[in-house]
Order: sequence, then C-alpha cells, then structure tokens
Amino acid sequence: MWQQQYTPLGGSLALSALAAALPLFTLLYLLGVKRKASWVAALAGLGAAVLVALLVYRTPAAITLGALTYGAAFGLFPICWIIFWAIFLYRLSVETGQFEIIKDSIGGLTPDRRLQALLIAFAFGAFVEGAAGFGAPVAVAAAMLTGLGFSPFYAAGICLLANTAPVAFGSIGIPVITLAGITGLPVDQLSAAVGRICAPVSVWIPCYLILVMGGWKALKGVFAAALMVGVAFAGAQFYASNYLGPELTDILGSLAAIAMALLFAYVFKPADHFVFDGAAAEAQLSPRHGFRAVAKAWSPYALLVVCVLLWGRAEVKAFLNTFTIPVEWPGLHNQVLQAPPVTLKAAPYAARYAFNWLSAAGTACLLACFLTALVLRVPLQTLRLVFRTTCSQLAKPTLTVASVLALAFLMNYSGATATLGLAFAATGAAFPFFSALLGWLGVFLTGSDTSANALFGNLQVVTSNKLGLNPILMAASNSSGGVMGKMISLQSIAVAAAATDMSQEDESRLFRFTLRHSVLLASVIGLVVLFYAYVRPDWAPGA
Repeated sequence: MWQQQYTPLGGSLALSALAAALPLFTLLYLLGVKRKASWVAALAGLGAAVLVALLVYRTPAAITLGALTYGAAFGLFPICWIIFWAIFLYRLSVETGQFEIIKDSIGGLTPDRRLQALLIAFAFGAFVEGAAGFGAPVAVAAAMLTGLGFSPFYAAGICLLANTAPVAFGSIGIPVITLAGITGLPVDQLSAAVGRICAPVSVWIPCYLILVMGGWKALKGVFAAALMVGVAFAGAQFYASNYLGPELTDILGSLAAIAMALLFAYVFKPADHFVFDGAAAEAQLSPRHGFRAVAKAWSPYALLVVCVLLWGRAEVKAFLNTFTIPVEWPGLHNQVLQAPPVTLKAAPYAARYAFNWLSAAGTACLLACFLTALVLRVPLQTLRLVFRTTCSQLAKPTLTVASVLALAFLMNYSGATATLGLAFAATGAAFPFFSALLGWLGVFLTGSDTSANALFGNLQVVTSNKLGLNPILMAASNSSGGVMGKMISLQSIAVAAAATDMSQEDESRLFRFTLRHSVLLASVIGLVVLFYAYVRPDWAPGA
C-alpha cells in the first residue's frame, strides 16, 4: 500500500502547494489568458496533473492510471449521462415544434427578459437542482433560455450565476448528507448551519444576477420582483434547512420562488423596456394557445419533474439501488493510505465506483424522454435525428468533463489536493474565511459540492478542533463556500456551452466572466462564516 505525502518538496508546505497547484494554473492560464477551448485546457491540465503526480508525489504508475480511469468513468456516468438526456429532451421539444408553444406561453406571461430570467434560470433552475443536480439545471434552463431568444453567452452566464443558491442542498440534499456521513457530525445541525450561511446570500442572488447581466438600469425596473423572489427562496431555504432537514430544502425554496416569480409575471409590468446586450430584442406579447396545446407543449418538462421527484423518493431510490453494480476500482481501491492531519488516523482510501444505472438521475431523464416520445407521438425518424444531433453537440463537452474529473481524482489520490487543503488550513485565525474558499476550490476541481464535501469535510473538522473553532460551522462552511465554485468548474462550463451550442470564443469568455463573480461571492460566504465564528458564535448550531 502506498502512503500519501503532503509535503513532498523538502518538507515545505509552501513549495509543495505551488507544485500541487500547477494543474490549476495550467487550466486558468489556457482558459483565462490564451482563451483556449475548455476541452483543450482540460487535457493540458490533466497532463500537468500526471506529471505532478509521477514526478513530485512519486505516485506509482498503477495508482495514477487507476485514478485517471476512475475519474473519467465518474465523469461519463452519472454526469454526462444526465447531461445527454437533459439536452435530448430539449432537442425533442424543439424538433416536434412544442418549444415554440412553450416560448409563447412564457412570453404570454411577460415579455420582459429579466422576469423570464428570474422564472427560468433562478426559480425553475433551482427546482431542477433540488431534484436532480449534477449539471441538469444548467443544461435544462440554459437550453430553454436560448430557445426563448437569449444569446448563448447570456443564457449560459445567467444560468451559471443562478445555479449557486440551491447547490448546497442539490439532488435531494445529497451534499449535506454526504458531509454528515464523512464527518460523523449530526445531519440536522449541519443542515441548519449551511442554511444559516447560505440564506442571507440567497436573498440577493436574483438581484445580483440582473445587476451583472444589465447593470443598475436593468435592476432598477425589476428590483422589487428580484428582491421578493430572493426573499421567497431564502426564507423557505432557511426554514426547511433548520426545521425539516436537507432533503426538501431546495424543492420548497424553488417552489416558493416559482410562485413569487409567477405572481410578479402576472401582476407586474415594468415601466421600462430593457434588452440585455447581445440578446435578441425584447419579446413581444406572444400569441395565445389553448390550454390543451400549452399543457401538451410543457408535458416533456412536466414528465421530467415527475420522474426526477419519483426517483428521489427514499423508498423508490432504495429499490432502484438494489440494481446498482458496485465496482472496487482495480489497482486503486484501498491501495492508497491517507494519513494525519488530513484524516484523524491513517486509513486506506477507498475507490468504490457505484454503477447505479437504474437509480441515477440521468435514467429518470431517459424515462421522461421515452414518455415524451409516446405522448407527443414522435416518429422514429425524428428520434434518430435528435439522437444524432445530441451526440454531435456533446462530443467535446463529454471529453472536457471526463478529463476534468480524471484530473480531480488524480489530484485526490496522489495527495496534491490534500496539500492545497493543508495550505488553507495553515491560515490560523483567518481560517473561517479560508474554510469557505477551501470548499470553493473543491467544487472548482470536482464540479460537485458533494465531492468537495467528501474531499475536504474531515480536514475542516480536524483543523477546526485544533484551532478551537466550531466544527459544525467549519464543515458547513465547506459546503456553503463550494456553491460559488460551481459556476467556474469546467464541468459546468462544458454543460452550459453544450446546452446553448456556444462558440469556442464565447466559451473561454464565459469562464473569464464567471471567475470574478465566483471569487467575489465565495469571499462573501467567507465573511458570513467569519461573522458566525467571531461576532455571533451563538447563532451557529453546535456552538
């Protein structure tokens, strides 16, 4: 068994952290400076990670290969599995002409692009995040906004910014449940702590979204609507996370936001007429369709909601999981020994891949596609066309996702990620702030708040105990800060680009655009955690 070393360069944490960050620097340089496509940056970053693992951390070749293939497999399934069928469903709606009626029905509610963005990107996207997660909300909502006339860049940017508030409780609360399992801390207290950190920020996310996309002029005309949608979501998020647990937090929060957005769409008519720069002209009031036509047009997404919610029920998921095929990854499972201070005591690093082909959220999307084909009576020829189009659209994004997850898993198993985590942990009294940034880094690397919690959850608890801080607050900080890393993960960028059929130039521009907002919002989360840690520690669970 090979043991991880966290300071391989002369015992220096600083030098080792610089070496460990080389793959990240490669990604940032190629995307942000050289403006390369995400798949090119991902492959180059993966190459850098292999060199660091072999030459700096002296990771055995068999373990390196095992980590690469394990990460790539996770990227392909369940992540790309979800993305494929989510986009297939959208393309099916387009090819059958039903999406035109969907556009008309939304345009009939309001022609204002800002209210459409609040309804689709924030409120409906939050619902899909709460029910499915793992890239589905960006894929679905971004495709819908593009179909409504938003430019690909704006559709993707809006959805990436919106897909922050609900991430910590995504996929029926899996990130928080995973965090509790990894750390051994009470799930109800962790849920409450994450809610208390996220809710004050969630209030302002809809306003921030409109402000970023159109400036003060855009926000001024719909400030009341954006604020009340945020208040509705954050209020339900706070209540559910503190009194009901993590499973229903996003579902209830998104339903409250949808209700508020629909209310404003019906009764509120902005006095100004604002058009997002680069987007199609503001929609005119659309032709009206009968109830049957509108219900039929929305049936693909209604079926998606029903299937995903059904898949999320505990008894259904338990039954479906009986068909899961567990795989102890060859050459990797329990072949790596993790050591303190990353863990409480030396322990083998498991590598169990769960091929949950039936219980995966992507399979729920597949069922929704199948039912949609039956309801809409889609000809076989159209299904073949949609399948070919979706495969072509997702070829490069799939390569990106597989490469990024291979990079992330290799950094995990080589010890490079732990080195970066220890560098953050060395910040002493400022650790509550950097604790959130550690979660942010984890999601940037893995594209998943669940994975970031599994990666850094124990490190947060060990460090907080050494510094005399509240371990529940620090563990919750990891999950809360992680939500702001979602918008810059290459996995999310690839999903957004694929869903909107974005050009390569806009894809690299999208990363640069989201990066600054990601850093700013993660820093805000860090300040909230600092407040709970030092100003009002009695407000945090477990104090």
